[in-house]
Amino acid sequence: MKNILRTSAAVIALTLSATALPQPAHAVSYGPPSLAPLVDQLLPAVVNISSTVKMGALEGQDDESAPGDMGGQNGPQKMPDMPHFPPGSPFEDFFNEFMNKHGGDAQVSPATSLGSGFIIDADKGYIVTNAHVVQDAEKVRVTLHDDTTLPAEIIGKDEKVDLALLKVDVSKHKLTAVHFGDSAPLRVGDWVMAIGNPFGLGGTVTAGIISAQARDIQAGQYDDFIQTDASINKGNSGGPMFDMSGNVIGINTAIYSPSGGSVGIGFAVPSNLAKPVIDQLIKYGHTRRGWMGVRIQTVTEDIAESLGLPMHNGALVASITPGGPAEKAGLKAGDVILNFDGKDVTQMRSLPRIVAETEIGKAAPIVYWRDSKKMNGTVTIGELEKAEKDGLLKDAATEQDAGPQQVQGTPIPSVGLSLRGVTETDRSAYNIPGEVQGVVVSAVAPGKDASDKGMQIGDVIVEINQQPAKDAKTAIGIIDAAAKAGKASILLLVNREGDVRFVALRLNPVEQTKGKAK
Repeated sequence: MKNILRTSAAVIALTLSATALPQPAHAVSYGPPSLAPLVDQLLPAVVNISSTVKMGALEGQDDESAPGDMGGQNGPQKMPDMPHFPPGSPFEDFFNEFMNKHGGDAQVSPATSLGSGFIIDADKGYIVTNAHVVQDAEKVRVTLHDDTTLPAEIIGKDEKVDLALLKVDVSKHKLTAVHFGDSAPLRVGDWVMAIGNPFGLGGTVTAGIISAQARDIQAGQYDDFIQTDASINKGNSGGPMFDMSGNVIGINTAIYSPSGGSVGIGFAVPSNLAKPVIDQLIKYGHTRRGWMGVRIQTVTEDIAESLGLPMHNGALVASITPGGPAEKAGLKAGDVILNFDGKDVTQMRSLPRIVAETEIGKAAPIVYWRDSKKMNGTVTIGELEKAEKDGLLKDAATEQDAGPQQVQGTPIPSVGLSLRGVTETDRSAYNIPGEVQGVVVSAVAPGKDASDKGMQIGDVIVEINQQPAKDAKTAIGIIDAAAKAGKASILLLVNREGDVRFVALRLNPVEQTKGKAK
């Protein structure tokens, strides 16, 4: 009894002490108010999408979706292997009949892909979803909030941003639409809400905050994802992400997950990137992106120093498409684009999106860096899709290991490379185009900057510090001159199987090349 009294006394003392604590000067926030009224308005505009997929499109695919994929989770079902019975066993006929009845159907039934979408035009029946939700689809069906199922037509798709536009017949059904909002003012920490069809369960609402913006998840050149911790799972693909005013500020597209389920890292295409694409799909049935005909790369600190550029921003032009808008505007490899059509290019990956959103045929002003100074020009924007159709674009050459045995060259310790003139044997062995001139890398010293930057045997150095590397002797002279001038690095223009890029290598000004050029 004494112990109980002592405990009670302690509790009373703690209670009295707690009441004496000073109160905070500001009101404490316990989270947003109920989302129920907003959800009631938005749910009717969110739809479930299912599609029958051609069986041929599934050949070679795993049964389970890869981690991070939020597309359809219902693939062709494998029947268990038939057990072995002694010849003449009564169970043998029974299982043969069972497998023929059920196993055969499982092999020919089309797979069903489940995803989400949302209505953006109630009068015309337009619905937005992800392109991968209806990829290879033979038939698409849309299930409304009241469980009404309608056939849908695919108006257009854009795999580059993973968006698709569907259309349903509205003559017998009244639809509810939602509208795109402005994703630009969003801040990390703002509340967002996702509605979708996870695991085929039907309309499901989750909420969270914006965790990060402008995420590049290596999904494509236009990556600019909103990251959220709102729970997103398989089947949420194509569903809307709303702000607290009920505007669509994102389209849920991908998740990061080791297991395939939500771990609180989801990604959505921002509305400001999605809306122009959807507008083009409505108008043309396909996209019409701006194009200027350059291949670009990141401006590193070493490259900026080599070019005399005060800041390592902008997009470095690695190569120019012959006959493209950039060539006609007088741009050259080695130029750094700093501003395009009045928009600063703060980092390389922002330029493709800026160009893509520029009106085709527009004479866009540009500011670029050349010969240690800013220059101005004008580029008349072409159409990306037309350039692709005309075969003007090609993917970067695949990097491969050097095939033949190493051949001797002149070692250049200051950069960790050995160089020699290009021979016909080199052209055959390393797939060096006939028009490419320069010096070939015959050896790469391990542990040096050249090795760290990915230089390989068979690479052709076309220019050094924007001067032609005609032969090994010329190359050595340019490098030694840079070292004597106290330069911290040199800038190489490297051609690898037709793929051109710039590489900046750190240079030790004390270390000079010894030996004669071979």
